[in-house]
Amino acid sequence: MITYKKPAEIALMRESGRVLARTMRLTAESIVPGKTTLLDLNDLADKLIREKGGIPSFLGYKPGKFVYPASICTSLNEEVVHGIPDDRTLQSGDIISLDFGVILNGWHSDSAWTFAVGDISDEARRLMSVTKESLMQGIARAKVGNTVGDIASTIQAYVEKNGYGIVRELVGHGIGRSLHEDPQVPNFGRAGKGPVLKEGMTFCIEPMVNMGSPKVFTKDDDWTVVAADGKLSAHFEHTVAVTRDGPMILTTEED
Repeated sequence: MITYKKPAEIALMRESGRVLARTMRLTAESIVPGKTTLLDLNDLADKLIREKGGIPSFLGYKPGKFVYPASICTSLNEEVVHGIPDDRTLQSGDIISLDFGVILNGWHSDSAWTFAVGDISDEARRLMSVTKESLMQGIARAKVGNTVGDIASTIQAYVEKNGYGIVRELVGHGIGRSLHEDPQVPNFGRAGKGPVLKEGMTFCIEPMVNMGSPKVFTKDDDWTVVAADGKLSAHFEHTVAVTRDGPMILTTEED
């Protein structure tokens, strides 16, 4: 069941999103190639979220059989999503996707961004650029009267036009009092299909794009999803509200 948020509730989600965006920026700025580990990023993000009165949404999250054991997801290179922070050290040439969730005053926000570590290849930089642009094009379709399918088909068309694979096993989602709510927001599909967008809907749009095949598998840790062909993957995500004035991105620091 889709829940529709009042303006005051969206404002509370916006505050959660600001905490998240600040955490994302400062955590990414802390990366030093050859020195910073994935656990360092997790520990810093946890500290930054809590010092603003928030709670990491992901820590202890249990959607099914397995509990997520960390405060953030750190997905490195060919890892698509849900990478568990460990003692690996980031090296120049890596790309790292940071995925955060924040609870503030009972309201969730969720965002992911892929960052370059030091000097990266032109191919990696292009993958990141296309993935980010596909997110922004999808967000632009989040208007009253459009459908979830309009968002999905826009993302898919742009990604595939650029020669990349769009992951199908994982999708975006509604968000609010819970981290995952209805509706699902795929990154592939047909225009005009799916739920009609109405004022007060809040959801996460999050294209996951592989440099090669869209196929993925899950590691033995039961969380980390990896590109099946071992090629790079990028992930960008914002929490978005549908308003009468158009889409509102909730996970930014700027007004």
